[in-house]
This record gives sequence, structure tokens and C-alpha cells, in this order.
Amino acid sequence: MGGGQQADVEQGDVEPDDGLVGTDAGHETTTTGVDRERRRGRGAASNASGRFERHSNEAFDDGWDTLGELAAFRTEVSAEPARTIITTNDSPDISFDQSINAYRGCEHGCIYCYARPSHCYLGHSAGLDFETKLYAKTNAAELLERELANPRYRPRTIALGTNTDPYQPIERTYRITREILEVLERARHPVAIVTKSALVQRDADILGRMAADGLAKVALSITTLERRLARAMEPRAATPQRRLDAIACLNAAGVPTAVMMAPIIPALNDSEIEAVLGAAKEAGVREAGYVTLRLPLEIKVLFREWLDEHYPDRARRVIAILQSMHGGRDYTSDYGLRQRGSGPYASQIAQRFRLARRRLGLEEERISLRTDLFRRPVVHGGQHQLF
Repeated sequence: MGGGQQADVEQGDVEPDDGLVGTDAGHETTTTGVDRERRRGRGAASNASGRFERHSNEAFDDGWDTLGELAAFRTEVSAEPARTIITTNDSPDISFDQSINAYRGCEHGCIYCYARPSHCYLGHSAGLDFETKLYAKTNAAELLERELANPRYRPRTIALGTNTDPYQPIERTYRITREILEVLERARHPVAIVTKSALVQRDADILGRMAADGLAKVALSITTLERRLARAMEPRAATPQRRLDAIACLNAAGVPTAVMMAPIIPALNDSEIEAVLGAAKEAGVREAGYVTLRLPLEIKVLFREWLDEHYPDRARRVIAILQSMHGGRDYTSDYGLRQRGSGPYASQIAQRFRLARRRLGLEEERISLRTDLFRRPVVHGGQHQLF
């Protein structure tokens, strides 16, 4: 998996314009044995073996004080030529049925990311491996053009950023997302983007032209306006203010924007619902949505470790309220419940969000994109259309 050239990014690198500053980190080892200085600037506190592995690895102190001397976690990017690029789904509780993910793994390192367990299918950990062992689908644009050219293909909005962020830091080097947008623009094909990165502003030229024909919209995910919480929870994503600036930039380019408060975490960021929506509205968003925290598989362990390290005073309360929204469990996988939960606390969040959205005049209906302008690409050696 992922053969080909590799590129290393120095530990500690973040997007040049993410607005973040460094964090203080002393030599502190967690119960899983990953030294705090080695993982500085990362989200997860551990790197347990994936659930499909026959053997598990565990760090331990051998008494020679060698753990603190190990190299820091570097970002390794492997080129991974894909076989197909458009993924389809039939889930009833998400707004798209086909998507593209240009990368596997995500350097943003959001501790709550529901995509973390997918890294275990690659033989990696859902912890630090997910943030540091990345794969770039270098032939994505070529494959996309070929798949759109298939006579059986019927245009429907393609979503970017459904599993890993299309504008994570390595996109500055690989530019795969921009290549994908170039193909979609030529084909006059609708696209919807979700990101936490201010790098999306780079492509305001393409997105603006597509939006003028009803072919593009962008959602920025903003979980908090507090820099300290954002830095701890989403260590290599852009600061909240940079994301608001990106909304304003896209709005000025004529691109319809939305804000996603995802996830809402009880007793941690739920007090900010009205403030986040208000700031996003001021920046120019037209839509708003939310998802509550989900803790499937490895995430339930990783998130608890993170809480114990960063917010030990409220860790038990966060988990207790979350479990009250899922029938006493960490997570409910049922459609209709997995993203919102149920019970009094879940209902309170839903009502507050609905009232704030109504007060701000944010549209409740999603902005629809056009599919009638689609022009099927002609790949090399193919037959051009007469009209």
C-alpha cells in the first residue's frame, strides 16, 4: 500500500497562514508511553496498534531514560496511485451520495475525527499514525476525468472533504484538490467542499467561476472561537479567525458558504453555539449545520486520553453527558441518531441551534447546485460530441 516516492515534513510545521502559534510542551509521558515532546503539535496522545493487527506494540520505560531521546513524529507522505476516485454511499443522514477524498490520513490532527478508525485498514494506528502517515492519491484528477467520461455516469454533486480534509497542509505541495477542481470546472460539474483550512482561499478563482453558474459551494467547519481550545483540539488546522476570514474571502468571490459546527461537545464547546453562528453570519455564511460528538471504535479511547490531558477537571462530566445522549453508551450507530443523539440534552442543543439560526436569518434549506450544465469530458482517443 502506498508505494512510490515519499516526502517528509518537519515535525512542528503548520500551514504558513494558519494563524497559530507554538505551544509549550514539557517532557511528559502518557500512560501509553508516547513522550509529550515527541508528539508536540499533534492531536492524539497515543499510537496503539490498529484493531486488525495480529500483534500490538506498547512503549515502556526500560530504566535507561531513552524514551525522551526518540525522534519526534514526522509527517510522512506516500504517493498512492488510486484505482477509482469517486466513492458512492447510500446513507440517509448525510447530504451527499458521492464524494472524492484526495488524501488518506489528515495532518490537522483533530482529536475527535470520525475518520481516524479508517487508518486501521492500512495497517496503521488511529492515533498518531493517522496524523503522520499520509497518502496522496496522485492520479486523482486523471481518474476523475476518465470516470466522468464514462457514458453511464450521471452527474450529481460531488463532495470533497468527507473523510479527510482536501486542504490539509500537504495540499500546498501536492495540489491534488486544485487539479480535481480544474477537471470539475471543465466538465461544468457541481462540487461541495467541507474544510477547516484557510487554504481554500487559494482556489477562490475557480470556485468563484463555478459558483457563478450554480456549480460550487463551500462549508467551513468551526467548532470554537477560543484559540486555546482550537489549538488543543485541532492542532494543525487554521485558527477560528482564519476560517472566518476564508468565509469572507469566498463570499466576496461570489461563492455561497455555510458553517458547520462539528462536532458540538457537551460541557466543552456547546456554550458557543450562538457565538459561532453569529460570527459566521457576520462573515457572510448563508447556511448552518451541526453534528454532535461521535465516539466509535478507537476514538472513544483517544478522546478520553485527550480529555484527561487537557481538561481533566471536566472529563467525567463531558463523557457522562455524552453517554446520556446515546442511551448510556459512548456511541449509537443507528441512522438518525449517530450524528445528533437523543434525550433531553440532545433536544436542548437542537432547539438552541434552531433558534439561533432563525434569529440570524440563516437558510434552513440547503443550497442546491445545478447538474444540467454537465459536459462529459473526452479522454485521449475518445469521440467528441457533435453538439
